[in-house]
Amino acid sequence: MLRSKRKAVASGQWSVASAVETRLAASGRDRCLCWGKPRLCLKWWMLLIVSSSLVMSQDKAKECSVGGDTITAAKIAREIALDARHPAAEWAAAEAVSFCADWQGKNPDPGRQTLVRALWTPQTLYLRFECRYRELFVFDDSDANGRRDQLWDRDVAEAFLQPDPSRERYYREFEVAPNGMWIDLDIFPGGLSDLKSGMTRSVWLDREAHVWAVELAIPVKALTQKFDPAAEWRVNFYRVEGPREPRFYSGWRATGTPQPNFHVPAAFGKMRFGR
Repeated sequence: MLRSKRKAVASGQWSVASAVETRLAASGRDRCLCWGKPRLCLKWWMLLIVSSSLVMSQDKAKECSVGGDTITAAKIAREIALDARHPAAEWAAAEAVSFCADWQGKNPDPGRQTLVRALWTPQTLYLRFECRYRELFVFDDSDANGRRDQLWDRDVAEAFLQPDPSRERYYREFEVAPNGMWIDLDIFPGGLSDLKSGMTRSVWLDREAHVWAVELAIPVKALTQKFDPAAEWRVNFYRVEGPREPRFYSGWRATGTPQPNFHVPAAFGKMRFGR
């Protein structure tokens, strides 16, 4: 469906360009519009080029940005084993959201598209990221258990989870790198601390396809003491790629800040729990 839509838009762009070119070339009257007035012709063609570029950019964003402002975690009947390379059949029940634009919602790059799915049981929230990449930049050192402070200074996929939206500045942050390094944090006004959530993970890297995937299993008790599946959480998902600035900072729900900043709870999307 997305491919068909892309072809339709591309065809429409070509038709507009062809029509303008044909009109300018077809009659002496139209040629006279530019005769002796090169600036007029230049303005026409600049307008055409800018308009075509804008439509192509919007088409790219639509192509790799799927879903509105809500992700629904599909309910599953049992706990599943994490296997990023061979995902459990239960993941097929989870509808993905995807994104490829930067943190401002601009500069879409399908080569860095991210898909996110969610599953849940009363004990566990599962997340699965599928990440296209152009290049990989990861740390080569970590704690013995894979934890790495400042992990965001290299390539990561991130989930910000806020079970209680009434406490706007309180939420949990989870990050995993393509090589399996991780960090989990408790975010609160004026600071952060290690969450020690008990999160487990599975990571798979396909260098030929330029894709890496990660599955997370996060104990619900590390997120909230009173889990209510009827409640609506606030969440956001992000990616960072690149070893140094300018890096590619992308987000599911754009934060819109002048400089890259993921810590904008007001911009978070919604998570609902399917029945």
